[in-house]
Amino acid sequence: MSISSIKVKFHLFLFTLARTIINTNYRMVYPFLPVFAKEMGVATASLAIAFSVRSFLGVFGPFLATIADTHDRKTGILLGVGLFTAGSGVVGIFPNFWGFIAGTSLVLLGNGVFIPSLNAYLGDNVPFEKRGRVLAITELSWALAFIGGIPLVGLLLESFTWVTPFLIFTIIGVLLFLLFAWILPSNRIQSTEGNNIKQNFRRILRTWPALAGLLAGILFTGANETVNLIFGVWIEDQFGLNFAALAIASVVIGVSELSGEVFSAVWLDAIGKRRVIWIFLGVNSLAALLLPLTDGVLAWALAGLGLFYISFEIVLVSALTLMSEVVPSARATMIAATVAGFSLGRMLGDLIAPGLYGISFWLCCLAAVALNALAAGLMTQVKVD
Repeated sequence: MSISSIKVKFHLFLFTLARTIINTNYRMVYPFLPVFAKEMGVATASLAIAFSVRSFLGVFGPFLATIADTHDRKTGILLGVGLFTAGSGVVGIFPNFWGFIAGTSLVLLGNGVFIPSLNAYLGDNVPFEKRGRVLAITELSWALAFIGGIPLVGLLLESFTWVTPFLIFTIIGVLLFLLFAWILPSNRIQSTEGNNIKQNFRRILRTWPALAGLLAGILFTGANETVNLIFGVWIEDQFGLNFAALAIASVVIGVSELSGEVFSAVWLDAIGKRRVIWIFLGVNSLAALLLPLTDGVLAWALAGLGLFYISFEIVLVSALTLMSEVVPSARATMIAATVAGFSLGRMLGDLIAPGLYGISFWLCCLAAVALNALAAGLMTQVKVD
């Protein structure tokens, strides 16, 4: 499948915009975790543990995203947007604890289908030697969500109710679905004996570099989540609960991630994917060790969070790009499995972070360092011909 360069660039812009919107929905629960917990009348720790269920459901992304390999990329993209829209609507219709968990789980699942489908679409149309830059551009959405999306959500939460953002996301989701249904080409992939869900997963499971990469993704994402889940609670404990501090932290994280994505776009292909991963797993571990030393000083705390998130974002973009070429004959399935591994990593972090934080923030950070070290070792086994 090949389309014009102009169309690829136009679709790349729309993909980045759509991912920014989806990521804002997905990521807003972290800085505003204490707010949502208070509004629903549940303990923050209970809601944090419940997120492990949400992360586990994200593991099913590969089973849905394989439709992009066995049918076409457009179908996978539309399915991802549809799940995101449905999840936002569930929270709007059922504004309670179980509605929140079910709805945000669907959003995570939709994100897990959307990313592999669009990455497979771009992988079909962009050579591997240039793909790092292109995928880094789509990853700008993570930063843009924190820089622009999260502060807007904060304004909505202050001005209206906690349900308002979800209702707005539902409307936007419907519009995105109609837009992609209209503009994306339908290039149906012939289903054969060698191209089906079973065979595609078998290819991955029989490829050691693929398995090593998946395990590494679980570990370094788990490392990030042990801090990511509780940073809003940590800021509340250190500086008091206020929207200004949470919004500032979100913008700092967003700017850091934006810097990481720009770095990836400029240097990832030149330096090499695996080499970049090793370097910035080390930087991420250093940042984790520095974070507990910033207690009581907001500026230093934000600087530490910034370094932690910029390094993780570079690792994430590098890993996604590397894994997109490990099993090219089942590209969408490979990327989907990688994203599912990220969900397992988040589930791991969601399960251990509250307990560790209840003892000491130091334990959260040391756990992150240990998981990163294991991931770095596994990445020595991930090679692309």
